[in-house]
Amino acid sequence: MPLVSVVIPSYNHEKFVSETIESVLGQDLDDLELIIVDDASTDASRQIIQKYAAEDARVHVILHETNCGISKTMNDGIAIAQGKFLASTASDDVWMKDKLSKQLAVLESNEDLVVWTEAEVIDESGRPVGSTFSESGAVASAKKSGDVFHEMLNWRLPLVGSTLIYKRANLGGILYDERLKYMNDIKIYLDLAANYEFHYIAEPLVQYRIHDSNTWGATGPQGEEKLVAYHDEILLREYILKRYPHKMFAEAKATELERLGLLYYALGQNRKAIMSFFRAFAYAPFRKSNLKYSRHLFPVMRTFLGRGIRERE
Repeated sequence: MPLVSVVIPSYNHEKFVSETIESVLGQDLDDLELIIVDDASTDASRQIIQKYAAEDARVHVILHETNCGISKTMNDGIAIAQGKFLASTASDDVWMKDKLSKQLAVLESNEDLVVWTEAEVIDESGRPVGSTFSESGAVASAKKSGDVFHEMLNWRLPLVGSTLIYKRANLGGILYDERLKYMNDIKIYLDLAANYEFHYIAEPLVQYRIHDSNTWGATGPQGEEKLVAYHDEILLREYILKRYPHKMFAEAKATELERLGLLYYALGQNRKAIMSFFRAFAYAPFRKSNLKYSRHLFPVMRTFLGRGIRERE
């Protein structure tokens, strides 16, 4: 049984996947297996992946016949993982040679930690852009070690999924949510943060690649995909409120409900928007932010008082 299982979800990254694979196989730790799940790539990714599998017995490959999405791809890789610890990396990111060994040194003192590291940002050609991932915006000041559940809840943790490692058994049945296209990683990190402490290594042990075909993209989903992202976020926030009310103070619950109200309002689901705003007000009636959201609530209430709540088409 290997000490570490590494899962790479692959899709149409023929330009980058070789460097990613070599950065995993080139670790200064040999006791690992690499599981690559290709999600029906239409470029040369499969041929590249199969070449590595033929040359190195540590490489195991799953090939999807149809595109199933990132959640199913990750779940299929996790399902066959045998290692005590589990890590993953996007098929366009790069690991430093001592990434795993430095994380395992931390896990020696407490193997129930979720250990993550800083990430250096690189461009499409692999050149550093001169910044780290956590230097972006206000998230740089977020709490990075210990109980980080509320940082995850507010999306303040500058976390790159390719940096994480944790004990595989600690998933405890947690899987990537296959209903979600964009929020699947946030949900599983929240589940981990609800149950285990995180440990941050400030050294950049991963290179996070920015390029035009990133899943999220430079500006986030646009057009119809933006609506998909809205529905993802609704599912996520409803899940949080149902699954973890015991970990949230009244103000945190109010914040989640306000955000839900805005999402419902943006989608024209006015009944649900009103209920979410009212529930938020009930949890924390004296919050200053209640005034901020009144501009959304009042127009909907005028419709309600005038002719009943009308949903937008």
